[in-house]
Amino acid sequence: MNLSAAQADRLSFLCRVVEGERRNLVATDQRLFAEAFTIQTVECLDEEAELAERVDAFAARFSRLQDTLGDKLLPALLTAVGEDRPTLVDRLDVAEKQGWIESSEEWMAIRQLRNQMVHEYIEDAEVLAQALNTGHQFVATLVQSAENMVAEISGRGWLEP
Repeated sequence: MNLSAAQADRLSFLCRVVEGERRNLVATDQRLFAEAFTIQTVECLDEEAELAERVDAFAARFSRLQDTLGDKLLPALLTAVGEDRPTLVDRLDVAEKQGWIESSEEWMAIRQLRNQMVHEYIEDAEVLAQALNTGHQFVATLVQSAENMVAEISGRGWLEP
């Protein structure tokens, strides 16, 4: 399918954004989870400003990459390949069939976790530790999804040199 200049520019822009967000998330993930993240770690957040900032950065970067992939890059990619779908579930099903994401169910779990981390201030130390550790486990999934979508766009020759 031939893309308009505007579509190609948008895909290139989104790929650059995704690459930066992927890089930032991986760096924050490595710093935050260099040691086990436990309930006791959460209980120290009020006294350890640097640790609290890493937690905030992780949640924000995790959420940002998930948003950019699911709400911006995926719809733009689907439109470019002629698979424009109106609902998130439909878009995820196509993405799974194309091999861009591992599982639409897993992606919905990532989205739900993102919503929990962004929209709910988690006061319970155990719940926060569990949410962050689950997010840590999903980083590889987000990174792989980003790489798969960018590779698809690049493989079709739609990225600016």
